[in-house]
Amino acid sequence: MDYLPLFLDLKQQPVLLVGGGDIALRKARLLNNAGAVIRVVALEIAEDLKRLLNDSKHILIERSYQVADLDDVILVIAATDNKKVNSEVAEQAKQKKLFVNVVDDATSGNAIMPSIVDRSPVMAAFSTGGKAPVLARMLRQQLETMLPSGYGHLADLAGRFRGKVNARFDQLNDRRYFWEKVLTSSAAEKAFQGDMEQAEQAFEQQLSESKEASVGEVYLVGGGPGDPDLLTFKALRLMQQADVVLHDRLVSEQVLTLCRRDADFIYVGKKRERHTRPQEEINQLLVEHARQGKRVLRLKGGDPFIFGRGGEEIDTLAEEGIPFQVVPGITAASGCSTYSGIPLTHRDYAQSVRFVTGHLKDDSYNLNWHEMVDPSQTLVFYMGLMGLPRICQELQAQGRPAKTPVALVEKGTTQQQRVFTGTLANISEQVSVNKVKAPTLIIVGDVVSLHDKLKWFKPSSS
Repeated sequence: MDYLPLFLDLKQQPVLLVGGGDIALRKARLLNNAGAVIRVVALEIAEDLKRLLNDSKHILIERSYQVADLDDVILVIAATDNKKVNSEVAEQAKQKKLFVNVVDDATSGNAIMPSIVDRSPVMAAFSTGGKAPVLARMLRQQLETMLPSGYGHLADLAGRFRGKVNARFDQLNDRRYFWEKVLTSSAAEKAFQGDMEQAEQAFEQQLSESKEASVGEVYLVGGGPGDPDLLTFKALRLMQQADVVLHDRLVSEQVLTLCRRDADFIYVGKKRERHTRPQEEINQLLVEHARQGKRVLRLKGGDPFIFGRGGEEIDTLAEEGIPFQVVPGITAASGCSTYSGIPLTHRDYAQSVRFVTGHLKDDSYNLNWHEMVDPSQTLVFYMGLMGLPRICQELQAQGRPAKTPVALVEKGTTQQQRVFTGTLANISEQVSVNKVKAPTLIIVGDVVSLHDKLKWFKPSSS
């Protein structure tokens, strides 16, 4: 271990900051947020730094550093752009047995300022010992996605109830089990949302010895079009705490593996004319598992409210009095068009976009075709691969030119993505020639002509 990580309580403690420029400003923000009393010494102090420390408790001295500046401080930060000055500060501080951090020079000082993720009172900090600051920044970005801002509320809530929990449970293991359960429960979810009153009520309810069966909760989550990097922070958090996962065929394997590993997985995917489970049965599964007190994840490809039947499912949950949350995902139209370099709107080509389902509930094609002939409108067809010849025929019959560009985006945003372009007159031939299979999105409109110029994503399978 090169360094011992410590968290310092700097409230009302004197800290010397040598330097008055941008580098010093960044360190001053951290020290100020920690409540330190800051003494700044520099030949010239930037206006932004003066504004930040415009408080009588701070001291700003515009002159050269002197060894006497080290008197009566507990921590020193050397943050000038002069390596010689920084080295002098570091050596003299160490002689006085002080901890000193030298910005961008870990070897000169004896303390390192780590990368910080602040969810006060939850704090996470890590360092690469000054060897790889860019790597530290990348790790911080990853940790940011794993620690939602609501963790601070949750920690405050746990602190308020700690005494009650200790009094309620004599055995350490019992207390640990309770905390593991409650910190991933509906009480925690309320805290994440900032609803502390409801969170306290839910916490109190779980702390009591009620023998009534508790009702769980359903998370209706959009898993996006396939690339796991497109998941929202909230989606990932709920995926990792669910007890039961009901997932669709369109959820990619990479997304599915991010769910809690010991959860029960139930496949409820559908293909055209072949449904593993009827929609009504899926709705009841959600209700049944939630009534058993479980956290149920209904994971869908794309966005649950855009041709995802999400409205039907939460309608049942609402009728049955089951708590639920809905987390939107990047819908296939947005993901597939972006990853294929086809902007759905463009000032020179399309001023509106329409999302259309390729077939209706009764598998018919009774669509409002006459509303789809405007050349300034981009059309995006979901689930339309089987009906592609009919789609092209109807659009041409209503007056859309046969030369209108069309794109087929197969398995968009994944490493298996393939894009085929043509026109209303010939795109259907691409399906058999290239053996195009579902899931495939159909994009119709002049914006498709931008594909060759703007395509940027290069899947490994191409």
